[in-house]
Amino acid sequence: MGWVESLQHAIDYMEEHMEDALTIDQIAEQANASVFHFQRTFAILTDCSVAEYLRRRRLTLAAQELSATNRKIIDIAYKYGYDTPEAFSKAFRRQHGVTPSEARKNLGELQAFNRLVIQVNLKGADPMKYRIVEKQSFQAIGIKRQFSLTGGENMAGIPKMWKELNQHGTSSTIASLNDGEIKGLLGICADYQDGQTMDYWIAAESTQSVPEGFSQLEVPASTWGIFEVHGAMPDAMPKVWKQIFSEWFPSNQYENAGTAELEVYPEGDPYQEEYVSEIWIPLKSKR
Repeated sequence: MGWVESLQHAIDYMEEHMEDALTIDQIAEQANASVFHFQRTFAILTDCSVAEYLRRRRLTLAAQELSATNRKIIDIAYKYGYDTPEAFSKAFRRQHGVTPSEARKNLGELQAFNRLVIQVNLKGADPMKYRIVEKQSFQAIGIKRQFSLTGGENMAGIPKMWKELNQHGTSSTIASLNDGEIKGLLGICADYQDGQTMDYWIAAESTQSVPEGFSQLEVPASTWGIFEVHGAMPDAMPKVWKQIFSEWFPSNQYENAGTAELEVYPEGDPYQEEYVSEIWIPLKSKR
């Protein structure tokens, strides 16, 4: 079963168990993927976290039941995982803009989030510039923080980390350590084996001694797929990530090797349309 089919299988599993207390481990297992790579692929292709998808779908189904049945609101709340009517009402209003009682009376409009069906574009309408490179292991020096993979904490926390390090001048200090082959600041996703957390680094390839207050990461030797990213941040990078997963992987003989992934930000103004950055993905041949 290919990775697209595996992802759809996991989505179908979620849909069949909307009334159950699902864990991300159970869902990722359906796709034969690690928790990190399942959540990352899901978010890249859908622009939505797994937790957010479950929340939206459960509240959509709850709204349908409120409109079509006489079942008690408290019973519907419990059915879709809410411990109290107050928590259910708050979440329901946030999504639909009306209370459960108002929805039952057909007052106002409801927001429906429909069941996902993954469709992959293999046409490759937009050309992609990439190269395959073999690189020995190397040392990266920088700042590391750990983020939870649940509730979208990593997706919210990483941009805040960049903002903080830029404001304090720490990113400039990291850039001054750069004396390796990869020129520029690195955003590195690594160490997510436990399935619940990941380490994110803002770092630079460096052969220097590790200064006080900084940490060192050994990035393993890999076959790298290096993809050019053209355009201003923050929009350009997510667009290419999506193109890699929706077009490039399905039509090539490689899959993600599961080790550290890099975003490379060279010198220059990342908010200009002519800015060129890179995505580095460790590759292995498909079995």
